Amino acid sequence: MAEPLPQKILVVDDESDVSTLVAYHLKAKGYQIEVVNDPNRSIGIARTFLPDLVILDVMMPELNGIQICRMLRADPQLKKVPVIFLTAKAEENDRIQGLETGADDYICKPFSTKELVLRVQTILRRLAVVTPEVPKRIQVGEIVMDTERHVVQLQGQPLELTATEFNLLKLLMERRGRVQTREHLLLNVWNYETEIETRTVDTHVRRLREKLGTEADWIETVRGVGYRIAEKRTAE
Repeated sequence: MAEPLPQKILVVDDESDVSTLVAYHLKAKGYQIEVVNDPNRSIGIARTFLPDLVILDVMMPELNGIQICRMLRADPQLKKVPVIFLTAKAEENDRIQGLETGADDYICKPFSTKELVLRVQTILRRLAVVTPEVPKRIQVGEIVMDTERHVVQLQGQPLELTATEFNLLKLLMERRGRVQTREHLLLNVWNYETEIETRTVDTHVRRLREKLGTEADWIETVRGVGYRIAEKRTAE
């Protein structure tokens, strides 16, 4: 039996010392790494390399990480690829902007290479896990999810979600009517065992609601606790 191909990671950072350090530690874990120090070349290389994950600096000349992330999310081949922002911009508003752009994680410089590797492993492991299950179709209002085919329809039309948004919606829909705490969501969607990143949940829920449009009110906020999918709409 042929060995599985190594997972591919694209590292985009204009600082060569940082990208070299990141590449060294990820290669040591068996990943295939492509490094880009010129942000203007990042999308073209991503389309050729087709990474399983992108590590992306934010503060770069000419084309910054926020712009590149938006371009990735707009590309049919790359829109579902997880993105980790690696940046010196540590303010809360900066983290929120990064997550709202479509990033899956946010690590501030200076950073621990051990933490970075663990974050990468967590995201890729989550995407690689195939859970045997009976083909399943879940419906809430005009939201229809096919968990086997990994697709969602909204009012009969395909709904584009990132991998994290899909997993978040799936967990809420599967546990309809039950409150999911932010900590529980972090552990089961992001695999984090810490309370530090709870704003991550709020940001992704807000973005998910925006995509759900008129069906957004199915997701209820339970003040001070977390979120749930309502048993029925209050208007019904």
